[in-house]
Amino acid sequence: MRLSPVLVFACLAAAAAGCGGGDGERAQRPPAPVVLDVSSPVDDALVRQESVEIRGTVEPAGAAVRVLGRAAEVSGGVWSLDIALEPGPNVIDVMATARGRAPTLTAVRVTRELNVEVPDLDGLEVREAQGRVGAAGLELEVEEGGGLLDDLLPGEPAVCRQEPQAGAQVQRGTVVRVETARSC
Repeated sequence: MRLSPVLVFACLAAAAAGCGGGDGERAQRPPAPVVLDVSSPVDDALVRQESVEIRGTVEPAGAAVRVLGRAAEVSGGVWSLDIALEPGPNVIDVMATARGRAPTLTAVRVTRELNVEVPDLDGLEVREAQGRVGAAGLELEVEEGGGLLDDLLPGEPAVCRQEPQAGAQVQRGTVVRVETARSC
């Protein structure tokens, strides 16, 4: 018995798709994944507090949500959990699971920024003041003072005044303004 090439091709295509064969089994699709959304905080958030409330939505509404391995409170498809943050960068993993659905995993990056202390710059030369301010993550703005006769005095100009004052707690990147002169 000779089979038509079209019939042979159709049988091969059906077998490759999992539809052929003698046992009647069909290829099963993988289960649909849980739908997970993180609404807050946004990815790459910069915060100053010691903890953050992470929250979002999940579908199906009865799905379980775990944040950094801890169970989040889920009600009506809305979930939330307070998470303590370490100073600096934090990666917060969120996973949602539900019966009959594939799990979903996502992550949010949150950086907890700490304030820095303004160094004491009194009497320092500009180069040294720049080094201390830079090491603290701050910027330096220099204003030359001293009057007309200051250029005639020996030595290098030094910091006479600064704002903000030494010891103040400020955000990284804050500009420290100093006035320099040879004679303060």
